[in-house]
Amino acid sequence: MSHLSPGPDPGRVCDHQLAGLLARQAGCLLVDVRHQAWSQGRTRHQVMEMGDRAAHDHLVDCLARMRPDDAVLSEEGDDDSRRLSSERVWILDPLDGTRDYGVPGSVEWAVHVALVVNGVPVAAAVDLPAVGRLYGTLQEPVEGGRNLQRDRPVVITSRSQWGEAEHVAAAIGGVVRSCGSAGVKAMAVVEGTADVYVHPSGLYEWDVCAPAAVAAAAGLDVCGMDGSDLSYNKARPVVPGLLVTRPEYTSRVRASLAW
Repeated sequence: MSHLSPGPDPGRVCDHQLAGLLARQAGCLLVDVRHQAWSQGRTRHQVMEMGDRAAHDHLVDCLARMRPDDAVLSEEGDDDSRRLSSERVWILDPLDGTRDYGVPGSVEWAVHVALVVNGVPVAAAVDLPAVGRLYGTLQEPVEGGRNLQRDRPVVITSRSQWGEAEHVAAAIGGVVRSCGSAGVKAMAVVEGTADVYVHPSGLYEWDVCAPAAVAAAAGLDVCGMDGSDLSYNKARPVVPGLLVTRPEYTSRVRASLAW
């Protein structure tokens, strides 16, 4: 299924625009698939499988037409080692937060689309379909959200990984909140409803690439949990966790992690 047919002229769509277009289209498709699956009485596991497959197929099919010379690394696809010799590689998480996608009413899931050139992200988008928000590397920083007034800064993390987040929160006088989907958590910092995102354990590149690129483009500080710069399209596509911070907290957060 492709919402790009006949679609725009590939030569007139820049990589930033294409990332946003594909993320939004896959998000709309996921909303439809989820609604239809529930109305048909599908099980949670079936809903998750249907969403993963539909979004993956859509993204890969569109890229095959619009960027036929580029390689693709997708969570739901077979890893073709030829990507390692490709200059341009699209890194996709067609459905980040698959488990939450299978829960009726959950909004904690996302679509990640990113392009890396020689291992460095150059364009990316994160769509949060259930709340109708699209973030990308062409967008201006969301300054309004960052000025939200609250008593204490918010450190956001995964539901199962509170240790380091609590340590960081103590260092900046903050509180810890948790939710699903790396994309949802990183965009909370972009939007300003959170101030720091901490994920202390390793992640796959498709979990991180688009959210990290969008966060960096929005003016946030982004690195691995060991303080390293993130690189992509590696033979083993993993990164050493993820740290996203508002600049005013970065020095204290990093000091608390003893780098």
